Amino acid sequence: MGSLGCIKVTQAIKQQSLVYGVSSVLVRCFLGHVMKIASLEDRLSDYGSGGYYLLEIFVLELLRLEANANNQELHIESGRIHAPLDAFAPRGVGDIQTPLSVEVVSVLSPNRLRKIIELHRALKKSESEGLLIVTLRQMAKESRYIEKIIESSRIDVYIWDQAQLQLLIDKHKEAAEKILENLFSIRLKMAVSGSPDDWEKKRDDIISDVVDKFRNGRISLFLGAGVSSSAGLPNWDTLLNRLFVSMLTESDQNVDGAENENINSIVRRLRQIDGPSTLTLARYIRKGMSSGLSSERSKFIDSVTKQLYGLRDRRFSLNSDLIREIVSLCTPMRSGAKVRGVVTYNFDDLLERVLEEREIAHRSIFEEEDLADPEELPLYHVHGFLPENRSEYPNLDRSTLVFSEEGYHQIYRDAYHWSNLIQLNWLKETSCLMIGLSLTDPNLRRLLEISTKSVDKPRHFAFMKRMGYDEFAKKGTSTLVKAPAQMVRKFLDRHHNLNEEVLRELGVSIIWYKHYDEIPGLLKLIRKSV
Repeated sequence: MGSLGCIKVTQAIKQQSLVYGVSSVLVRCFLGHVMKIASLEDRLSDYGSGGYYLLEIFVLELLRLEANANNQELHIESGRIHAPLDAFAPRGVGDIQTPLSVEVVSVLSPNRLRKIIELHRALKKSESEGLLIVTLRQMAKESRYIEKIIESSRIDVYIWDQAQLQLLIDKHKEAAEKILENLFSIRLKMAVSGSPDDWEKKRDDIISDVVDKFRNGRISLFLGAGVSSSAGLPNWDTLLNRLFVSMLTESDQNVDGAENENINSIVRRLRQIDGPSTLTLARYIRKGMSSGLSSERSKFIDSVTKQLYGLRDRRFSLNSDLIREIVSLCTPMRSGAKVRGVVTYNFDDLLERVLEEREIAHRSIFEEEDLADPEELPLYHVHGFLPENRSEYPNLDRSTLVFSEEGYHQIYRDAYHWSNLIQLNWLKETSCLMIGLSLTDPNLRRLLEISTKSVDKPRHFAFMKRMGYDEFAKKGTSTLVKAPAQMVRKFLDRHHNLNEEVLRELGVSIIWYKHYDEIPGLLKLIRKSV
């Protein structure tokens, strides 16, 4: 088949009983033929968890070089946050001269191969379309199973391993060097070039992936403040402001409207002057309201609990549409429970109340020693637990309340803190559906980065709000942004695409929504699809 040796799977497997990892082979390629630096892997490691994606882009661009050299085309999916397959070559690549779908994988295992073949079979445009799989690392030891899977698929499947990549690098030395020098800009261009009109279609594809994982019982839920806000509980900023007022006035009592407005105006001005972050402000409040004495700590917790539930907007039902749909997802079906566990960053017990009403067995876990029974749904309060009625839960004093800066520092310092281990375990063992989270928490992002190592495709999902032009550029009848509408919309599209790319590095696919009340409907769609 020519010097590049496009090897059909049976021959490829027989020839690669000893296959080196991508770093050793590609580094030797670049050391010997293209680059005079320590290693490709070292160069890409500066990008952290994004290093793998840069390597994937390098391979795709290398394939494009080969296709173009043979008067062929390779269409790399723009904004490939959740594209079914990585690229399409309508006239093949190199010596393969039939239409090809292309997928780049880190490791080719039997399970991964089955999924790729299923996708290819569902999406292929013609019966003659083949499948090219480029594996970046050592093929799984179950080579004979891989061979049987492909033989039974009745599809032309080609596997290119590191040997074929080396031949491509040798053939396109100068061009490969230019690709490597410009990888970051290439990736940036790919990130911002996605079509602004197809985000809803992408969302449908992502929801389908969530449904598949939910059906197979591989989902856990990660819940943030947005869930509690749906039931009228105050957001973090409102809670801090009220505690700030409580601290400065030395009173937890309600004040009349005029006095409350006066106090709020003072608080707003103090925050403008000091400009602290929410975490440092929380530390300031805790210091002002509590010393190290256990009696004062107890008063501080009582004050936070009182304000948390006392500030609830009564126009909202405790049993909100969102909480109700979350509980419905957690309700076991005939085939068993589909949600394996819940990790919540909220202090409140609103979810527990609805689970209790539905008579769903569950356990609230807020300390290291506690464990859920097999028939119970575990609810991990990893930032602490402040139920409205504390008498219903023993040992609450053992809960680590991550309320302010020092609470975060405690968890950062202790890599084996139970809350870190719980989050990391669910991130590594399940696909996490994140609801009501902004994903700005530095510790969660750190744990996501750790769990994403050696993972070549996002496996977690996060609901995120997609900002429209009017919301961004206007306030009522006033125009906030003095720029042409077309320019603003283009900027927002690129902004959203870049956010997708950033979270992809952390192993997360974004499920966009325009309005917050869309989320319950999307959760219901997931549940009803099983």
